[in-house]
Amino acid sequence: MEPRLNFFKANPEAMKALSGVEQHIARAGLEKPLMELVRLRASQINGCAYCLDTHSADARKAGEDERRLATVALWRDTPFFSERERAALEWTEALTRIADRPVSDELWARVAPHFSAEDIVDLTVLVNAINGWNRLAIAFGKRPA
Repeated sequence: MEPRLNFFKANPEAMKALSGVEQHIARAGLEKPLMELVRLRASQINGCAYCLDTHSADARKAGEDERRLATVALWRDTPFFSERERAALEWTEALTRIADRPVSDELWARVAPHFSAEDIVDLTVLVNAINGWNRLAIAFGKRPA
């Protein structure tokens, strides 16, 4: 697919608004490695090559382990992720696939003990943001350089 549209040039105000959400996320209490894992998992589910390339590079720069990057798609089957990370990844998957099924009380019971109320909101905003970026990149044909 050829690039269809440079969405940053086409609507700088909209991109400024989304960038404001990213600035909030950057100031949030969530740890950087966790945020990159969330971005990677949502981007895998959505099939966003651009975001996978970007966030795997960002994770490497931040010191993320190659084994964890290689297995984040199958996080349930590896011992490489903490309980907090597992909760975040499960939350990410549920929200990214929310049209398939509602977020269950059982999932909530697994996620809530690992995060403060503020952190759960920030985690949810992060998942919403990466899903939005994925949709922009996919819809407009943005590819890795």
